[in-house]
Amino acid sequence: MRIAISGATGLVGSSFAAALKAEGAQVARLVRKNPLEDDVLWDPRANSFDAESLAGCDAVVHLAGENIATGRWNAEKKKRIRSSRVQGTQILAEGLAAAERKPPVLISASAIGFYGDAGNTMLTEQSPAGTDFLAEVCQAWETATQPARDAGIRVVNLRIGVVLSKEGGALAKMLTPFRLGFGGRIGNGKQYWSWITLADLIGVIRHAIRCESLAGPLNAVAPGSVTNAEFTKILGKVLKRPTLFPLPAFAARLMLGEMADPLLLASARISSERLEQSGYTFQFSELEAAFRGVIG
Repeated sequence: MRIAISGATGLVGSSFAAALKAEGAQVARLVRKNPLEDDVLWDPRANSFDAESLAGCDAVVHLAGENIATGRWNAEKKKRIRSSRVQGTQILAEGLAAAERKPPVLISASAIGFYGDAGNTMLTEQSPAGTDFLAEVCQAWETATQPARDAGIRVVNLRIGVVLSKEGGALAKMLTPFRLGFGGRIGNGKQYWSWITLADLIGVIRHAIRCESLAGPLNAVAPGSVTNAEFTKILGKVLKRPTLFPLPAFAARLMLGEMADPLLLASARISSERLEQSGYTFQFSELEAAFRGVIG
């Protein structure tokens, strides 16, 4: 099996590539410079991509995009966030569509930010999009895969939740203050956080490649969505630390600016029903077990 991966140096991409190689699969990384053996050069900013180099690939997994959680959101940062996802995906999808030997499936990342702040409403793949910046980016991001879909490639848009890993992402940033006893809820704590462990996300990507009935948007979240207050309490329990230091909403906004709302304060209660009905079995469906499995 040969799988092409963009964003292969990121948290999810590097872990997925390592898992594939451990199974004996061939990995073709899409890289901008310094290619190694089996790598494919591509540069979305220069509209440069040789899709024919991916001839014979069994799947393309597209995970590339500007990190949304580093640096404050200003006009330039927001432009990079949008263009890295929308322009990059458009170039990839158009290249694959025009290729003589097309891959059978494209798995393209998206995010649960698609839904915006939806309160306590249980959200499925048919729920409407939100109206904030991140929701608009996710809509355009998913739309950019349309050329591949029109060319007969099966496209799955993974709407990924909060990825739990001690190697990176939100949980990794939370571990130190929580271990020091300075953890606490964010805002009023009533906002829902929908999460998935890194191990399960890799499993979901594998499943989406293999399950030919899956196409279109797919929520990549575990069944056990919890409020931020519950998330905080369970993390404190696992770490055996108190969680007595809340971060008020105004303080989060002062620290992080505009991105505080969509990343920390927005509520997204996401259903995993479609994924489960397709036959995927989660390694971790409850948050306490997930924390214990991830943190060790």
